[in-house]
Amino acid sequence: MANKLFIGNLPFNIADAGLSDFFSSMNVPVANIRIMRDAETGRSRGFAFVELGPEADMEAIITQLNGKLLEGRPLTVNEARKQKPREFGEGGGGFDRSRRPGRRGGPHEGNDGRQRHRF
Repeated sequence: MANKLFIGNLPFNIADAGLSDFFSSMNVPVANIRIMRDAETGRSRGFAFVELGPEADMEAIITQLNGKLLEGRPLTVNEARKQKPREFGEGGGGFDRSRRPGRRGGPHEGNDGRQRHRF
């Protein structure tokens, strides 16, 4: 990724302007800031991606900013990595397709009709 940083452990109330001001105060040339937000609430998810200007020395900026406090929180700053494409069945979702509709967990009946006790 061309000069893109991952910024983690952001304050949840941070706005684009606040993060932009922080980078300006550190003399870091920024081309674009994208704070990742919760789709339902619009609240920050606590991390952002920052595209640096073409003249920026990414390694020096990572060294300068990693661990720096922003509103009392130590930032985690790394080079952004491309997200690996997921293979079918890997992560995400949380939906269990193996369960039949209408079935829920709980005690199961044995062959003789008695419930098994689970401890």
